[in-house]
Amino acid sequence: MRRELADGFELDDDPRRLDVDAVHAYISGESYWGRGRPRELTEAAIAGSRRVLGLYHEGRLVGFARAVSDAATMAYLADVYVLAAYRGRGLGMALVREMVEGEPLAEVRWLLHTADAQGLYGRLGFSEHAPRYPLMERERRHTQQSRSAPRGRRG
Repeated sequence: MRRELADGFELDDDPRRLDVDAVHAYISGESYWGRGRPRELTEAAIAGSRRVLGLYHEGRLVGFARAVSDAATMAYLADVYVLAAYRGRGLGMALVREMVEGEPLAEVRWLLHTADAQGLYGRLGFSEHAPRYPLMERERRHTQQSRSAPRGRRG
């Protein structure tokens, strides 16, 4: 899927086109949810996603979203951002709308976590009401190696 938007913007879900350096720079350096995330983890998250979607302006990646899904019953929306210089133009709405309403995941139940974008997601049908069943979350398990010396420096 490749779709042109106004003013030289476009959406594209071709993972080969993604600028992984740009995605990693934003997530690890600017986001509240992934600050400090190692590049290898960003690469693995992108590779393991059912769909990735880039927002481009004149060929440069300026926004991103990804979905983790079984493609049948549910999907989780993750790592959504639009660079600050491009906010306030409806681009975040276009990015998320394409992700949740576009194929191949238009018919699944969507989940997400957000600390600051409830208004945007609410306009796309997400709600803050209590889920039908209590939500449980398990934090990422860190291996002994990841808590000790960096890779390659084992003693």
